[in-house]
Amino acid sequence: MASDNKNSVATGFDKVTGKIRRFVLDTIAEMGRCTWPSKQQLWESTILVVVSMVILAGFVAGVDKIAEWTISLITVGKL
Repeated sequence: MASDNKNSVATGFDKVTGKIRRFVLDTIAEMGRCTWPSKQQLWESTILVVVSMVILAGFVAGVDKIAEWTISLITVGKL
């Protein structure tokens, strides 16, 4: 009875490690099939993201200032 329990634990462990191994091997195979960007494409995408973030930060700051001014006008009654 005790040996059956050890076998079932070992079998369960083998199933888990087998699934992990298969996942890792499948992931490596999938990464090999990916199309990776060139340095030029990567640079252009990076610049685009940075510029977009600066524009968005400016927009959020502007909306924040307008909201601050509006709330100040309503609650205090003067600027």
